[in-house]
Amino acid sequence: MTTMSIRTPDDWHVHLRDGAQLEQTVAATARSFARAIVMPNLVPPVCTVEAAREYRNRIRAATPVGASFEPLMTCYLTNDTDPDEVATGYASGVFAACKLYPAHATTNSSHGVTDVRRIHPVLATMERIGMPLLIHGEVTDAAVDVFDREAIFIERVLSPIVRDFPGLKVVLEHITTAEAADFIRESRDQVAATITPHHLLINRNAMFQGGFRPHAYCLPVAKREKHRVALRQAATSGSPRFFLGTDSAPHPRAMKEAACGCAGIFNAPVALEVYAQVFEEEGALNRLEAFASEHGPRFYGLPLNAGRVTLTRSPWQVPDVIEVGGQPVVPFLAGETLAWRLDTNQVHHSPEVSQR
Repeated sequence: MTTMSIRTPDDWHVHLRDGAQLEQTVAATARSFARAIVMPNLVPPVCTVEAAREYRNRIRAATPVGASFEPLMTCYLTNDTDPDEVATGYASGVFAACKLYPAHATTNSSHGVTDVRRIHPVLATMERIGMPLLIHGEVTDAAVDVFDREAIFIERVLSPIVRDFPGLKVVLEHITTAEAADFIRESRDQVAATITPHHLLINRNAMFQGGFRPHAYCLPVAKREKHRVALRQAATSGSPRFFLGTDSAPHPRAMKEAACGCAGIFNAPVALEVYAQVFEEEGALNRLEAFASEHGPRFYGLPLNAGRVTLTRSPWQVPDVIEVGGQPVVPFLAGETLAWRLDTNQVHHSPEVSQR
């Protein structure tokens, strides 16, 4: 196969940042995706309908001319989130979902939830109105090994949520372990997961090749090879409860290459090409379209995109550095050669049509 055309995909987990960075981050995502679930962990976080509406307006203003790109906004949950605010935002079409960050689990999560029982009234409201809950699934207990935090979170936190709110739609985001993949398979249909391109391509060794490699550091961190294999099996299985979410998260090079470097991988410029590479390696190119373009919209109850994108087998080298907001950012796989290239001259983000 030298070319393939798939329905225009969506990104169900992305960090677009704000301010001067928006022009480049939105363009990088809009080149491949018609819609994206936008993370709310700004400073200050997006906790209200008005804040989400204003952020959405800034993203739309930064969208390249000619691109049809729709940001889907999320509400950052805190211990004090008002269930009525959540319901109002969802009913008005401003909030597409709510995001649960355990406090201090990742970048800009200091306002996150300290005890899930504090937000049970919010979860009950979300269950009633059909609003999805998106979860960064790691415990923050200092006694738990960093490589075990996802598995322990599933046991201590996620399992009780799924049990106590049986009608709640739940997305465990950027899964990194075999335990997470197994949990999703064994759960009810309203429980799903996103999988990133980097967790499909690298294991934890990537962070330590010839010294510490900060541009391979993300949260949750990449795990052992057996977990990477399990994620590839899940992504390419055809199960509708696994779908695309890049977790693209740019940081300036100086903030990555620091004494206490930031977690996050900027993969938007290469994401769709990497997914194509992985699916080809697994002999599952025929399932890429469903993973990238169908499973997510169907889970969220949204129409499928009508447009199409074309990928061509044409080797190209990933730039060493990309300027984002006037600062150098090192993209995922910087300097490496990829086999698949998105044909940006044939990207058609046509109006969406309902084909659920």
